[in-house]
Amino acid sequence: MSFAALIRAGIRLPARRPQTLQTAQAEAALPDGAHVSFRAVGKRYAAAAGEVQALRDVTFEVRRGEIFGIIGRSGAGKSTLLRTINALELPTEGAVSVNGADVGALDEDALVALRCRVGMIFQHFNLLSAKTVRENVGLPLRVAGASPRRIRERVDALLDLVGLADKADVYPAKLSGGQKQRVGIARALVHEPEILLCDEATSALDPETTQSILALLREVSAAMGLTVVLITHDMAVIREICDRVLVLDQGRAVELGEVWRVFGHPRAEATRALLRPLLHGVPPDLAAQLVDDLRGAPGKAVVSLHFSGAERPQGVSLQALARFGPDATLIHGGLDRIRGHAQGELLVALPAQGLPRVRAHFEDGHGAGQIKVIGYVPASA
Repeated sequence: MSFAALIRAGIRLPARRPQTLQTAQAEAALPDGAHVSFRAVGKRYAAAAGEVQALRDVTFEVRRGEIFGIIGRSGAGKSTLLRTINALELPTEGAVSVNGADVGALDEDALVALRCRVGMIFQHFNLLSAKTVRENVGLPLRVAGASPRRIRERVDALLDLVGLADKADVYPAKLSGGQKQRVGIARALVHEPEILLCDEATSALDPETTQSILALLREVSAAMGLTVVLITHDMAVIREICDRVLVLDQGRAVELGEVWRVFGHPRAEATRALLRPLLHGVPPDLAAQLVDDLRGAPGKAVVSLHFSGAERPQGVSLQALARFGPDATLIHGGLDRIRGHAQGELLVALPAQGLPRVRAHFEDGHGAGQIKVIGYVPASA
């Protein structure tokens, strides 16, 4: 839906609240473009077996208008960190700021105002089964005391936006998982928030439905100027929608950066572990044939050619591949495009005697670190 269509439908960009001198000074002190800031955030819980440290010294910023992903294994602290933004959890140490205001220092009225500016969607939809789609979406406005006319206009516009105008009077039991999540998105947008939090919003959905929900979130973010912060355990979701990503491991921030850089050159072991399901790797049938050394016997060398997306963002040079020689064979691999950067890994088999020449080319300023010998396949294999 275009910006003009949104206006016609009654969807407005999030209104910027009136500034006091204090909030103006706080925002002026923010790093350029920062919308949400985390400063040395820690969170401890008391448990029967002793104290649990859920977050440890987490520091980063979420830029205004970006789609920011937080990923980690189960128990890494993702949900705890997300919930500090709207004060559903309060840090034990450090501070979380939204628009320069310390969330933990807000009084009750200011906290209510903050939560109106921060929408949230959940993994399990959290819809009321006894209320229709229209009633579920309009409930926050009803609680806030909005007029019936205002509620109906706003809800109808949002249901049109998420593609559920024909389901307004249907009960949740009659909806698919993807439709329920669209209701959740509409409900999260009903107060015209400036920040949207997504708590594993696609983990209960099938792959096709996941793609449609991610596309909807991307369109809504762009059209409404929303800052989106999502948590997930699925790197495919991060690759599909996010601009930047933070990797959490046991409550610590272990990697932060643009998505294409993190995918192309992961530095932390936790990041590499999360990426492994997306990597092409060595096929099992080929791995079974590989040996560490030919010991002078004839055979082929199998090498991987890695592209991080930094050297040639637009793609892979066929001239570079041609330098493997006429007897080389491309046997496995693939490339992805992430935010305009082509990256991936190709497996190439070539006569073992030609390997020194190929290595010399790639190590002579034409892509050092791109090439790695995986193993050898004897000619008799």
